[in-house]
Amino acid sequence: MTIRPTTYADIDTLLVIFAHARQQMAADGNPTQWGDGYPGRQQLEEDIRRGVSYVVEANGKIYATFVFIIGEDPTYQIIENGAWLDNTQPYGTIHRIASNGQTQGVFNMVLDWCTAHCPNIRIDTHQDNQRMIHLIEKAHFSRCGIIYTRNRSPRIAYQKIVSM
Repeated sequence: MTIRPTTYADIDTLLVIFAHARQQMAADGNPTQWGDGYPGRQQLEEDIRRGVSYVVEANGKIYATFVFIIGEDPTYQIIENGAWLDNTQPYGTIHRIASNGQTQGVFNMVLDWCTAHCPNIRIDTHQDNQRMIHLIEKAHFSRCGIIYTRNRSPRIAYQKIVSM
């Protein structure tokens, strides 16, 4: 499996992956985190335009997608009920990671790729997303506190700093 930047030609496949992810999240007891239709075509096009969207593929088939942004995330400026492990060095943020459910190990592959590009990683998830909480904590992220999305929805915030 390899990771490459997303292209506009990938959008329809990504919409199918996100639909699968929303169904899985709802089945797991997390029906509200991404709600109906999030992220939509407009968000995906914006991520591609900004150069922050990536796909995980093998033999020309896309299995997963994620957004990785190096630099300040406005929703991470205020953290409640805790503190970041380090708030002085540059960090990368993983957002909107989703797979089609046809392969395992996607989270760890994405994390390895991201830490190779920036050893200071932040990620957040909804309190009802037990599957993602398990993956994040199994990967030895530290729970740092609560942040709020643009629509003021609370998220559990994590950080991991990898020694290089």
